[in-house]
Order: sequence, then structure tokens, then C-alpha cells
Amino acid sequence: MPIYEYEPVDESCEFCRGGFELLRDMNDEVLTECPKCHKPVKRVISTPFVQGHPLDPLNPGNLAEKGFTKYEKTAEGEYRKTAGLRGPDVIKR
Repeated sequence: MPIYEYEPVDESCEFCRGGFELLRDMNDEVLTECPKCHKPVKRVISTPFVQGHPLDPLNPGNLAEKGFTKYEKTAEGEYRKTAGLRGPDVIKR
């Protein structure tokens, strides 16, 4: 079940002031009023938290940790290693 964030539309009680979170089933109707003071609230779209997934899977640190080697092309037409332990530091064409 996802956690939904809500914030008051106008006036608020101590519970909903500043916003609140509720664990709700995805099939539940959208909450339109504070469960304590029954004044209008709206659901807020927030950034999801995904545990265990790096934000940038192509980050050099992540690649090296998984055993990959990454090369980037330079202005001179060479490829320089930017991540990883194996392979040459520079590949010339």
C-alpha cells in the first residue's frame, strides 16, 4: 500500500497543518477532507523513494562496483577509461 501526502486547502487543525501522510490502499477513494477536523485537503504529488536503485546507474562509481569498465571519447579521438579496473587506461585509434 502506498503512502499518500495531503495538505490543507485553507484553514487547518493541528493534525493537518503543514501536511500529513496516510497509508492507503490504491483502490480507496481520494481523501478530500482531514480525518480530524473534516476541512478540505488535497493530495500532493511527491517524489517517489525507490530503495536499492541508484539514481544514476551509469555513474562511474556504480559501474566500477559492478565490474564494468567505461570509456569516454576525448577531443583527440582517443578513448580514456573513466570507470573500472580492467583494460587499458587509453585506447588509441
